[in-house]
Amino acid sequence: MDTVFILIWFVVIIIAAFIEINTMDLTSVWFSIGALLAFILAILGQPIGVQVVAFVLVSVILLFSVRPIAKNYFRTNLVNTNADRLVGRVAICTKEIRPGEKGEVKIDGQYWSAITSGDDSVLVEERVEILAIEGVKLIVVKL
Repeated sequence: MDTVFILIWFVVIIIAAFIEINTMDLTSVWFSIGALLAFILAILGQPIGVQVVAFVLVSVILLFSVRPIAKNYFRTNLVNTNADRLVGRVAICTKEIRPGEKGEVKIDGQYWSAITSGDDSVLVEERVEILAIEGVKLIVVKL
């Protein structure tokens, strides 16, 4: 039994787990699992080539097959508001929007706070295109 490789795989398990805990991206965990298998193979006295092949195969297979399923399962912070459908649409300015200041626009019968992305002021009744949504305000550009 070669204790150097046992130690190496143990360190890889710990480092990959630490990275996963800090990023929560569901990427490093699969390498930790692959390293766990290689660790077990090292304890059983398997050659280093078998350990490395097992580590790479298990890590890559889990990364590309289980990760997408797991990411969908753990996706909990999404709240569908349908506000995204406003991006790219045209609204009418109801309160003047000066650069760096908030104004107001109306779209689909609803009033939204808005700021302009350009250096031009937007006057009342002018048309604007919605570029993005930041919180509860629209980022618009004058048409």
